[in-house]
Amino acid sequence: MAAVNLSNSPITQVSQTPVQTNLQPQLLTRLLLDLRGRRFTVERENILSLPESVLLCLFPNGLVLSRQSAALSDGGADDDYEELYGVDFDPDCFDYVLNFFQHARDEFYGTPNNPGGLLAAQQQLLEGGSPTSDFGPSPSQNPLLTKQAIIVLREELEYFSIPPKGGQEATDVRGIANDALLDLKRNCGRYLLHKRNIFTALQRNVNKENNLAEQHLIDMLCMSGFDREDEWGYRAMEPSRCCISSIALVLLKTGIVHSTSPSGERHVTIDYNQMATAQKLLLFWRKPARKCWWDGIEVDIAEPGEPSKAIKLWARRVWTLELSLVSFGSYSTVLPCS
Repeated sequence: MAAVNLSNSPITQVSQTPVQTNLQPQLLTRLLLDLRGRRFTVERENILSLPESVLLCLFPNGLVLSRQSAALSDGGADDDYEELYGVDFDPDCFDYVLNFFQHARDEFYGTPNNPGGLLAAQQQLLEGGSPTSDFGPSPSQNPLLTKQAIIVLREELEYFSIPPKGGQEATDVRGIANDALLDLKRNCGRYLLHKRNIFTALQRNVNKENNLAEQHLIDMLCMSGFDREDEWGYRAMEPSRCCISSIALVLLKTGIVHSTSPSGERHVTIDYNQMATAQKLLLFWRKPARKCWWDGIEVDIAEPGEPSKAIKLWARRVWTLELSLVSFGSYSTVLPCS
C-alpha cells in the first residue's frame, strides 16, 4: 500500500487560523452616567460601594459593569470610547451622596496632603487587642475598626390631596385633573416639602398607635448618630409626580473616641457599650430594611391674606434603612452637560 502523503491531505490543507477565545466582555473601570441632563464619571469600585438602596434607584433593571460591545471588538483605537448610561435619578441627590461619602472617606483614610486619618490612629486597636474581647477572636474581624460606617435613611413619600367639597378642583371624564386641582396638588407638595424634620411623622404614628417597635427604632437611630431634631440632608419633589424623595446620611457612632493630649499625642479609646449598639446596625449592611405606613393630616394651605383652606392630606411613607461601609478610593467627577 502506498504511503499516504500528508501534505496532500485535505485536513492538513486547511489553514490553521488562530481561534479568538477572549470573547468575555471587558470590565469597565469607570461609568459615565447621565442623570437628567447632568453627567457624572464614577469609578466602578465606588459605584459598588454605594448603598444598595441607592443603587436600586439608579439601576432598577440591574447594573452591567462590562462593555457591551467588547465581544465584537477588533482591538482598534475606537475601543476606548465610554458608554453613556442614562439614569432617571435626581442629580442633586446623587451629588449629595457622593460628596458625603468622599468627605467621610477623606476623614477616615486621610488624603495625599493629610495622610493621618482616623484609621492610622486606630492601628493600636488592631495590633494590641485582646483575643478574648467582645468583638470575636481578633479585633481585626470587626469591620467598624477598619472602615467608616454610614447610616443611610431614605424616605419615599407619596401624597394624596382630598379637595374640599364644593371647590373648583375636579377631573374630567378621562380622569385628568383641571388647573385648580393641579394647583392644589402643587401647594400640598410645597407644604410637605418644607416639613424637613426626620422623625416628626414617625413619632406622630407612635403616639397614635402606641407602637413600641417604632419607638425603639427612633431610639436606636438617635443612639447611633441621629438627633431627634435632625432634618433630612436632601429633600426634593420628583418631577411630574405627587412624590417627595428624602435622604439623610450620618456617621455611625461606634464608641471609638479620638483625643489629643496637651503634648500633641493622639489617644484612642473605646466605649464598649456604644460599640455593642453600633454592631447591631451591621445587620443592615448590604441588607436594607423597609418600613411603610400611612399618615393622615389636615393642613391649611391658604396663602397669607386668603381665607382658611383646610385640606385633608394622606401620605404613604416608605422608609429604607441601611448601613454602608466606606471603601478607600476616589469618587466622582461632575462633567459639563454636552
